[in-house]
Amino acid sequence: MAKKKAIEINKETIVNFYTDYVLTQGKKPNSIYEFAKNNGMEEAEFYKFFASFEVLEEHFFSDMMHYTLELLDKNSDYENYNAAQKLSCFYFTFFEVATANRSFVMQLLKQDKMPLKNLMKLKSLRKDFLSYVKTVLETPYKIDNQKINNIQNRVVHEGAWLQFMSILKYWMEDTSINFEKTDVFIEKSVKASFDMVYNVPIESILDFGKFIWKEKFGNYKSN
Repeated sequence: MAKKKAIEINKETIVNFYTDYVLTQGKKPNSIYEFAKNNGMEEAEFYKFFASFEVLEEHFFSDMMHYTLELLDKNSDYENYNAAQKLSCFYFTFFEVATANRSFVMQLLKQDKMPLKNLMKLKSLRKDFLSYVKTVLETPYKIDNQKINNIQNRVVHEGAWLQFMSILKYWMEDTSINFEKTDVFIEKSVKASFDMVYNVPIESILDFGKFIWKEKFGNYKSN
């Protein structure tokens, strides 16, 4: 009888083991020792890559970000896009990746009863995201004062993070087929935000407002 081939223990296999456990058991493993033993590895092998389950979860979200950027880098048209198109493309791509891992993402972001602890898992993702938007979003007003420009940049970049979080929340609550409404939300949100920051806020902001109103309150009329 042929011997079973040993599985190479690396970051990917550990994350796969962890994902499978969380999705089948609906909770974290009781301990790293138990987790390692049940997956045929030494506890020390886990620590070669992650200091804790929390670090592993944080890494998972950061890895989604890096994978999204790799996909964008392979898109030959991306470099020729303007800022709004680049940001939209990023959102569409990121949430395609998120949808491919939706069950695990939803489990991680709803795992703890304290919402703040769930959001802490996005700490590295937030850092990576802010680094990314710095390469895409420019200062809205050119002023010969570095302090003012720094404040402008901080407001724009943090605003983009809030926009990302609003899209994430919408995606988590989206029940439309293939999450089509999330795509609409992204499109209208990006257009409205660019009009608000870089142009005069006219039709797109009203259009986005109507979309949100319809989604939140429109259904009550039919009940």
